[in-house]
Amino acid sequence: MQFKRSLLSLALAASVAMPISGAIISEAGAATPPNMLIVAGRIDDIISLDPQEMFEFSGTDMANNMYDRLVQLNPTDLSKGYEPGLATSWEISEDGKTFTFKMREGVKFHTGNPVTAKDAEYSLRRAVAMKKTPSFILTQFGFTPENMSETIKAVDENTFQITTDKKYAPSFVLNCFTSAIASIVDSELVKSNEVDGDWGNGWLKTNSAGSGAFKLQSWKPNESYSLTAVPGYWRGEVAMKRVIVRHVMESASQRLMLEKGDVDVARHLSPEDIAAISTNEDLKVEDTLRGRLMYISFNQKDKALSHPKVAEALKYLVDYKGMTGSFLKGQYTIQQAFLPQTYMGELKDTPFSLNVEKAKELLDQAGYADGFDVEFIVRNATERVEIAQSLQNTFGQAGIRASITQGTGKQILGRYRARDFQIYVGAWGPDYPDPHTNADTFANNPDNSDEGKHVGKLAWRNAYPATELTKLTDLAVQESDREKRARMYVQAQKTFQKEAPFSVMFQQIEQNSMAANVTGFNPGGAITGVFFWPVKK
Repeated sequence: MQFKRSLLSLALAASVAMPISGAIISEAGAATPPNMLIVAGRIDDIISLDPQEMFEFSGTDMANNMYDRLVQLNPTDLSKGYEPGLATSWEISEDGKTFTFKMREGVKFHTGNPVTAKDAEYSLRRAVAMKKTPSFILTQFGFTPENMSETIKAVDENTFQITTDKKYAPSFVLNCFTSAIASIVDSELVKSNEVDGDWGNGWLKTNSAGSGAFKLQSWKPNESYSLTAVPGYWRGEVAMKRVIVRHVMESASQRLMLEKGDVDVARHLSPEDIAAISTNEDLKVEDTLRGRLMYISFNQKDKALSHPKVAEALKYLVDYKGMTGSFLKGQYTIQQAFLPQTYMGELKDTPFSLNVEKAKELLDQAGYADGFDVEFIVRNATERVEIAQSLQNTFGQAGIRASITQGTGKQILGRYRARDFQIYVGAWGPDYPDPHTNADTFANNPDNSDEGKHVGKLAWRNAYPATELTKLTDLAVQESDREKRARMYVQAQKTFQKEAPFSVMFQQIEQNSMAANVTGFNPGGAITGVFFWPVKK
């Protein structure tokens, strides 16, 4: 399908891209080039292009396309999980601690330098040494700046080895190695741009040094970035020779650009704009389950909320279907377990529904037949406030009188992390593509005291001891049998649904709108970001 593009939009695109062969330019406009993909999205979250520093959604998108990893995901079938990448195979020692990777031969960086085990060594050591935000994904295996010369090393040019501090499930280790922070950089290039021992971080914030399907052409913060396809990519030739991603905040603007043909893909249309384009045969909308979960949690330091019958009652006072059928329609689906669907060990059971009478019975059994007063704390975000308002209404039907306190993310998270609240209304997204990321957060609390300060664990924030679940999650992360490990997470989630002071409610659906002729655009499911190399038009 071809679209006419205005001279103004053509000029804007040209401002971030060099000419592409095949573009048809005339006074009347131009057809979108068949070998160029133009995307409208929100990319103001990008603060660095260094893959060992990136931890934002848009940054992950860039890393997926500019870099390769030892172990990779295949966007054409994410259900397969990890598969060989720059490493063609790996062996695990009998004690389960040493992983030995054989490097893929013949792969080159964008500079023409060969990719070797020395590059893997340098890349993962710099991730540990720089201590940037996502470094915990690797340091949780016991790697430190002090021991990395022994635990992360190239045995020879084609053999790379890591040694963890204890035995972990192989699937846990390998899943984490598919994360952006495990991207392999061109060590010669980055070393040549090091300044005062910064591991090249200052230079790599605005440049690229990868072996991926695309190399960086330009990046204008809060405006756009442009990628150019690299000939001879080892996973196959790339159809889109240029990818331009433009920062467009407003849904209405994205929709107009898509309808006019100024962009091929619009990534952030509102439900109203999605509905408005649904009758346009030249466009389509593709839904993808993402990893973000919406939930409410009940502080166990509160007398009423710590009663098991009260916690159970509150789960029956959520209008799950009502919300997904109205203001969350098309954007979220009902999910009541702490792992997003599509993760290893997913649980699709939804045992709770709005049942005011059952909730009243449970409150009566708990000694709260007349209800009680409670405060919701919620960030100033439209969908979260609307959820809180819905909950205020349904809680009220059972005699629970709820007030809503709104604030900035900093204000609300400050109270949540200090355990200074009653009921929190919020969202959580996994940090890496392994079930331990959420199990460790929702169902692991090794020290429930105020002094424990496990602020990164939601169980601790809610003063939920999770005694048995902590034992189970610690065992699951060490289980070598992948199928058995998955069953352990199913068991943990069923226990969590019954006893935990959380009501997981919804999982995000990402709706990407695009020209009807675009195929192969996959935003990465629940576990990763978008890959552009499979896209065709």
